[in-house]
Amino acid sequence: MNSLKGKVALVAGGTRGAGRGIAMELGAAGATVYVTGRTTRNEISEYGRPETIEETAEFVNDLGGVGIAVQVDHLVPEQVEGLIEKIEKEQGRLDILVNDIWGGEYLAEWNTTVWDHSLDKGFRMLRLAIDTHIITSHYALPLLIQNRGGLVVEVTDGTEEYNHNRYRLSLFYDLAKSSVIRMAKALAHELSPHECTAVSVTPGWMRSEIMLEHFGVTEENWRDATENEPHFIISETPRFIGRAVTAIAKDPYKYRLNGCSLSSGQLAKMYNFVDVDGSQPDCFRYLVEVQEAGKPANAKGYR
Repeated sequence: MNSLKGKVALVAGGTRGAGRGIAMELGAAGATVYVTGRTTRNEISEYGRPETIEETAEFVNDLGGVGIAVQVDHLVPEQVEGLIEKIEKEQGRLDILVNDIWGGEYLAEWNTTVWDHSLDKGFRMLRLAIDTHIITSHYALPLLIQNRGGLVVEVTDGTEEYNHNRYRLSLFYDLAKSSVIRMAKALAHELSPHECTAVSVTPGWMRSEIMLEHFGVTEENWRDATENEPHFIISETPRFIGRAVTAIAKDPYKYRLNGCSLSSGQLAKMYNFVDVDGSQPDCFRYLVEVQEAGKPANAKGYR
């Protein structure tokens, strides 16, 4: 059902991973989706990866939506301002803003103390994870609040509950991901008078392009990776968080979630959707009850 037909979405950071999965599922629901990022078929970002915003826009089109790729560096205010002017001129509205800009995988130094972590990489990570989201919201929200029922989704890693008492791999990574959760809460307060909703949403262990490459597998044979990392059995596709975001966007009563921090697994149970393989992985419950509890990898009852 194309229940988002006529709605306009901006997926900021839609080149790959969660952003691509979200853009695809919004498109499958009939939305017009602006896909932004730095890597195009003519120019590669510092990531040096092959995925492009044009590819994501084509996936959106293939699924029944309207995909529009726009090259934007979300750390450059003038580029973001120009993007929003373009959306307003072409569509006259913005209904959904997804802040998924990240770009920190190759900057993070895992399980490294702040005194050993590169300051340059750490501060670059914070700028990519926090400054980009703030700049984008600054320019996009005046257009979004013109219509009631608008939705802002801040994409992060970990729910508020999960992150609260856990060290997330380094001070910089911890601060980046927790800050995005707090950002959604602040936006929820500011959007409330306009009857719009802000939430933070996290995927579980996501089989992004980078993750599949790391394990030397593809989406077709991803289970082979469990030979070396058994707990990868709980992993999910990027389209699972896409279905989570789309379910919220479709919900006429989404405001009840304003300010909440939610996972794809929690939202799957709430809205009764599944991943592309028909399963319903609940990663964060699995992490606590199985992996962190020291039990053998077994996803039975968790997907």
